[in-house]
Amino acid sequence: MNSCEVEIAVARHFNYRTNLIVPNVFWGLNFNYELDLMIVYPSYYASEVEIKVSISDLKAEKNKSSYAHESDKIKRLYFAVPYNLKDKSIALIPERAGLLSVNLVKGFWVVTLEKAPRINKSARKLEEWEVNRLRELAAMRIWSLKEALLKEKRKRESQEKRGDNGH
Repeated sequence: MNSCEVEIAVARHFNYRTNLIVPNVFWGLNFNYELDLMIVYPSYYASEVEIKVSISDLKAEKNKSSYAHESDKIKRLYFAVPYNLKDKSIALIPERAGLLSVNLVKGFWVVTLEKAPRINKSARKLEEWEVNRLRELAAMRIWSLKEALLKEKRKRESQEKRGDNGH
């Protein structure tokens, strides 16, 4: 399972139709680190999801600064991992963090809350300008994705014309 699969499963789990969910947040909100996923609820409180797909990823994260993933903008911190890493992950994530596992069951992604996060009592609601900045970032991500998809489509079409199927 790769990080993109975990990311999509988690975004579905937190319901991107109801909540603003933005990947790779760093720009514009003065974080001193990059958030893999930022979820903003209609209440304007936010959660962060850090995605890890290997034990070495988790170990590297554990060696980062003790201040990593701390912000007054984040009420809940989760780590999301593939299901097969859930048991090994508990000891490697911050004590305050929740743990989500992602599993593919009969063709459907299943996200399970393995450990509830500790609520950051000093977290504040985001201000309107901060939520608007996240909306801008989300919109930019859509156009970057469309460009990448178009580039990939043209590459495939070119390969098909040459008779090169990539094998």
